Amino acid sequence: MAMAAAIPIPAQLLQRQCLHLEHTLILPVSKALAAVALLAGAWVGPAAAAPLACKGPAHIYTGDAATIASHAKATGKKVLTFVGYSGAGYQDPDALVREASRILDRHDPARTLINSGGTAEGIGQIYELAKGKGFETLGIMSSLARQEQVPLSAWVDTVFFVPDSTWGGELPQGKGLSPTSSAIVRSSEALVGIGGGEVARDELLAAHRAGKPVTFIPADMNHQLAREKARSKEQPEPTEFGGAAAAVLAAAQSAESI
Repeated sequence: MAMAAAIPIPAQLLQRQCLHLEHTLILPVSKALAAVALLAGAWVGPAAAAPLACKGPAHIYTGDAATIASHAKATGKKVLTFVGYSGAGYQDPDALVREASRILDRHDPARTLINSGGTAEGIGQIYELAKGKGFETLGIMSSLARQEQVPLSAWVDTVFFVPDSTWGGELPQGKGLSPTSSAIVRSSEALVGIGGGEVARDELLAAHRAGKPVTFIPADMNHQLAREKARSKEQPEPTEFGGAAAAVLAAAQSAESI
């Protein structure tokens, strides 16, 4: 019986499949494309199933705090973590880049691994900056991000999804940090906060209690996004945009220098 001709697959579908398959780490790209085509009732031959040129993490894993700490140790590098706003964005993105660049310039890429939230949003802008300066990059994220297919930064080298039913921060009833935040604090040699909400606040405070160097730089979230979010929830529009982290950390900023 003659083999059916390979069907064309739209570029946007290939991009989407590539992202999802990298997340699952189950099938090689060629086999995955064949599975996509079979669902459409056709066979994809070897030529049509060539590896895709995808930007994004080269390595994606699932792991807890101990696993991630072991990975970081195996690199021989110290982890410097940046926390701040994610989807809330920054009112002055250029200032974010300037502050992050100033801190990165004080570290050796051969000895430092740069970690943040894994996405390109908000504080995730530092990934491209860090890669441009020669740093290896890491993302530590809640498994909720994987479930909700949150897009990853194209400039993060390795991502760990931490099994977690929350987005991070302190758990209720004094149960300590969430699994994701615990993994971030445990793996990090030092933390830098540039603005940030409740999760960033909780991670910075936990790191400080653990005796790790913490630096906090005040920064406003994006004013317009904050107003739109409030309106969508039928809440009063905010008049303060410094974020939950600033409310605690700005006045009592650590004198320690990273």
